[in-house]
Amino acid sequence: MSITVVFFLGLFVALLGVIPPGLLNMTAARISLKEGAGRGIMFSTGVSIVVFIQTYIAAIFARYLSNRPDIVEILQRVAFVIFVLITIYFLVLASKQSEAKVETEIKSKHGRLLHGMLLSALNVFPIPYQAYMTITLASFGWMNFERTSLITYVTGASMGTFVALYFYIFFFDKIKDKKFTSQKSMNFSIGIITGLVALITFINILREL
Repeated sequence: MSITVVFFLGLFVALLGVIPPGLLNMTAARISLKEGAGRGIMFSTGVSIVVFIQTYIAAIFARYLSNRPDIVEILQRVAFVIFVLITIYFLVLASKQSEAKVETEIKSKHGRLLHGMLLSALNVFPIPYQAYMTITLASFGWMNFERTSLITYVTGASMGTFVALYFYIFFFDKIKDKKFTSQKSMNFSIGIITGLVALITFINILREL
């Protein structure tokens, strides 16, 4: 598979996971609105650096699991159940949660870089998410676990995260008063994403029966 295709696969998978409104992208948007786009970009850069590391760890873990088809088969079924439950939670139960306000006081650009790295490090969801998606893409033959392919995919994932945050920085002022940014809409968006992942998982399970 072409490294260009692998790069854009990584970018798309990362966009899929980051584009729904959440803590990282909403924080990037708020920093940009309060302190300027430059500091918002520094925050996003810090997030993307950590995502690069997290995705690489996930890919290495996925490469190990790819040599253990028995474990992968079990994990696929467990992942399917988990993603279905998460989808139900966000679509049905979490829709009534009140919106949390994120206030930040860090002022320097370097402080925002470290702030982005810290906040991203606390968000461990990309590791299991990327590990599973990497195994799934490899199972379809769309990428492999050679070093060049892995680095290309990881770079694409990091860039995809930055692109999503960049979008929020420069377009949040146009959507900040719309219902799209409400907690209910955030939960609904996350539920749609996990629902799509659950569907992909289910299709992959059926293919291997």
